[in-house]
Amino acid sequence: MPRRPGPAPVHTRRSRFDPAAELRRLAAERPVTRIGVGPGDSEEYVWLVTGYDAVRQVLGDHVRFSTRRRFGRAAGTAGAYPDDYRPDDMIGQLMDYDPPEHTRLRKILTPEFTVRRIRRLRPRIEEIAADRLDAVERAGPPADLVEQFAAPVSGAVLCELIGVPRDDRDAFLRRARHHLDQGRGRQARAAAGAAFSRYLAALIAGQRREPDDGFLGMLVRDHGADVTDKELRGVCVLLMLAGLDNISGMLGLGTLVLLEHPDRLAELRADPGAVDRTVEELLRYLTVPHAPTPRTALEDVTVGGQLVRAGEHLLVSLPMANRDPVLTAAPDRFDPAREPSAHLAFGHGVHHCLGAALARMELVIGYTALLRRFPGLRLAVPAAEVPFRLHTTAYGLERLPVAW
Repeated sequence: MPRRPGPAPVHTRRSRFDPAAELRRLAAERPVTRIGVGPGDSEEYVWLVTGYDAVRQVLGDHVRFSTRRRFGRAAGTAGAYPDDYRPDDMIGQLMDYDPPEHTRLRKILTPEFTVRRIRRLRPRIEEIAADRLDAVERAGPPADLVEQFAAPVSGAVLCELIGVPRDDRDAFLRRARHHLDQGRGRQARAAAGAAFSRYLAALIAGQRREPDDGFLGMLVRDHGADVTDKELRGVCVLLMLAGLDNISGMLGLGTLVLLEHPDRLAELRADPGAVDRTVEELLRYLTVPHAPTPRTALEDVTVGGQLVRAGEHLLVSLPMANRDPVLTAAPDRFDPAREPSAHLAFGHGVHHCLGAALARMELVIGYTALLRRFPGLRLAVPAAEVPFRLHTTAYGLERLPVAW
């Protein structure tokens, strides 16, 4: 039974396409400020980093800021736990690794995410997008573009990458989404996550026996002795959990932004070659991930003029960093014609998103196919009635009713 979530943490709050007024107020006062996270008596105070330069400093410095989760009672003390301890469900998940551990695993994975390798998926992604749009067109308007296009495309592409057989995909994606659903109880989410993880373990075992030409098969064939089954499982979990809501959120929100900016939409229709620049601006403007993995300071360090003590934790706000005038002029304006900036939608430093090239390609293909198929695409309800998702790790829409 879904439960009613409490208030969203301040760093995740939005007002339609923009960071919420409270988050803006905190950022205007100082680039690094103290906030409470967690419910009631278990509330913990962390540093919220909002300024572009300060966010880049934290994300770019893996020597003084660790992504490694600190476990145990003395969680405020850096280095209080055995370096070799990691729960089973975090093995292989890169965001929980610091160099040199992170360097070893990322070096193994990076060749599978080069632009050249990812291009092998382009025909299949185009086919997935076209199939979903066929289904939307057959069903007729009004259509929910989140349920019928954005979510199925993101899920199918990730299944294609990992190698989930088509007959298994619906059940596999249902478990993954239930595990992500903050509205479900902890036990229900854990059960879905356990079933999801068991399926991946069986899939990996099959690839060990008979590797194919896909992502897992190539890793097993090229690095079989250097990567464990648990690491491969963790990598797949991270790809699914990081990719599902992020891509679905971008496809839905980005379409709504374009529909609410008809002049920009007309320009894009007149010049389809501008889609790459439009995607970059949408990534900056929307920045659907609220924050990457929290960091722990490993020594006393000054960030944005604020002294952060060793053992203290930091959250960085990617949306606020990408709305900082230091990055670009008039950052609250959606302007695909602006010069592309070094935005932080995919993070920064050694933990920069491994799947960035794949995400960009999905978005380019998705928006292009959607706008080509439906030249008369329009909202089927007033814009004020489109519901936004408020309690998720990545921002998005609950529904996007459209007609054509």
